[in-house]
Amino acid sequence: MATIAFIGLGNMGNPMAANLVKAGHHVIGFDLVAKNREIAEANGIEISHNGAAALADTKTIVTMLAKGSQVVEVYGELAPMAQAGSLFIDCSTIDVASSRSAHAMAEDYGHFSVDAPVNGNVETAREGTLTVMVGGEDQAVSMAHPYLTKLGASIIHCGGPGAGQAAKICNNLILGISMIGVSEAFVLAGHLGLSAEALFEVASASSGQCWSLTHHCPVPGPVPASPANHDYKAVFASNLMFKDLKLAQETALELGAVTPLAAQAAQLFALHNRAGNGARDFSSIIELFSRKNS
Repeated sequence: MATIAFIGLGNMGNPMAANLVKAGHHVIGFDLVAKNREIAEANGIEISHNGAAALADTKTIVTMLAKGSQVVEVYGELAPMAQAGSLFIDCSTIDVASSRSAHAMAEDYGHFSVDAPVNGNVETAREGTLTVMVGGEDQAVSMAHPYLTKLGASIIHCGGPGAGQAAKICNNLILGISMIGVSEAFVLAGHLGLSAEALFEVASASSGQCWSLTHHCPVPGPVPASPANHDYKAVFASNLMFKDLKLAQETALELGAVTPLAAQAAQLFALHNRAGNGARDFSSIIELFSRKNS
């Protein structure tokens, strides 16, 4: 079994690191937040006093950070001091440009690297059933695969450096837009006197079927496990959806891609979050269109 440095022990990073421990690996972790370090230590992760110290006995480094600038900063610090031929696995969701910069830094110092953002939530992170979208050269992906299989049930090699991030951004663009469409449909159904159950039964069995409908149905009732039945307790928080839509928009503007629905979706989630809903599930966006808020 390997020794792994794990930088970033937040809501997703902590259970992911814990799964590597359960798989028999020795994980040395670091996070700036004291509470995160305490949780990680309780999960069997050895805590380092900084990111650099975590590298002492390992050639495998996993990062799970909030922003592209943080990933670039950490790679800039760790790549020069890592053992030659180390493997860098970045599971953060960040912009493609920052991801490619991190890859280039790793390559400059003779390391292997993959971007491996994940799709799922805290529960699927605990279960080790995340979907992992991987970008990187074939050799690096092969090296990372044994570790990624301890984190996710589906590991998809999407292409070269940055391709994992590109897939994650595009996937969540679909998710955000579809949730708004599903929400509008249920609001309209209510005005028409059509029950939520009837609309769900029809749409889930026909052309309206989508993940936003069948897994995160934004109205209480049709899907018992949906956050709508639990006061929109976050499975995937609205502020995280906005982050991903914003990344998609910034990327689209850079490349000249035309994404008007994504732009509108980002604006609507921004408005929803400014009303104090950022920590609630993204399906709570329906309240922006519901009668009580009209």
